[in-house]
Amino acid sequence: MKPDMRGETVLEVRDLHTHFFLRRGVVKAVDGVSFSLRRGEVLGLVGESGCGKSLTALSLMRLLPKGGAQTIKGEVLLNGENILKRTPAEMREIRGRRISMVLQDPQTSLNPVFSIGDQLREAIERRKRAPNVEVMKEAVAALRRVDIAAPEQRIGQYPHQLSGGMKQRVVGAIAISGEPGVLIADEPTTALDVTIQLQYLKLLKRLQAETGMAILFITHDFGVVGRMCDRVAVMYAGRIVECGPVRQIFEAPQHPYTRALIASVPKMTGPVGRLTTIEGQPPSLMDLPVGCRFASRCPLVEQRCLDAYPAEVRVGDAHTADCWKVTPA
Repeated sequence: MKPDMRGETVLEVRDLHTHFFLRRGVVKAVDGVSFSLRRGEVLGLVGESGCGKSLTALSLMRLLPKGGAQTIKGEVLLNGENILKRTPAEMREIRGRRISMVLQDPQTSLNPVFSIGDQLREAIERRKRAPNVEVMKEAVAALRRVDIAAPEQRIGQYPHQLSGGMKQRVVGAIAISGEPGVLIADEPTTALDVTIQLQYLKLLKRLQAETGMAILFITHDFGVVGRMCDRVAVMYAGRIVECGPVRQIFEAPQHPYTRALIASVPKMTGPVGRLTTIEGQPPSLMDLPVGCRFASRCPLVEQRCLDAYPAEVRVGDAHTADCWKVTPA
């Protein structure tokens, strides 16, 4: 039996705030996010579009979009080191080697004017200096590792010559070529059909089992969460409102938003009826309420929900929720 490689915390995010400073105001896209990730673990980050999932990932990588985005507060501890204090030059050495990211659209992640081999070679050479022949052999091995057939031929092809599934595998090969301890996968299966999705998820699990890397898996699909993740963090309007083991979250969700999300997933068995919806809209990230951010859509809302944001409540083993109605364990 393979030994359990989990336990050691490799990534810890503390009270992270990333805002957009625009002429018309401040957009608090990430507003107090905290979580941890252990070696060999998959943490799912779920929530509606626009809740801040991808910007959280870009904040961890120090790859914020130009145009006013800025991390103004918090810590990102990678193996105990706060990488928010590293210089841009130092971050270039950290990215790819210690922490990598797979973006959701491989078509925009790969440079169309460079061959697959050139792009893999660049990633490998950032990790080590070696003769070109040796680097290309390692590039072929990287493609073979992600189950790309005939890698010797594919290495000389360009992105437009590959299918969407193959391109996503190439992006994955580039991300893990530096042997990082943490991999951020930002909705990597969104552009893939269902069959290819399943193959890609199995590939990620196999690579994780081989390397012991920790994965932050960003998705909006609870089916993927159930298949891939050990724990799940539910994000709403810039904050994580519930976090815990996948089984506990699925069987006994505590936050009303989490319950609403799970209820909205179509059922594959039983009579066909109307889909469950979440009424209303998320609050503007430029004008957030002082109380619970889900209050305007919550069927259980009380006055105290409007007056102040609820403190984090521990409701079980490694299970927390931000809700006034939750009873502490």
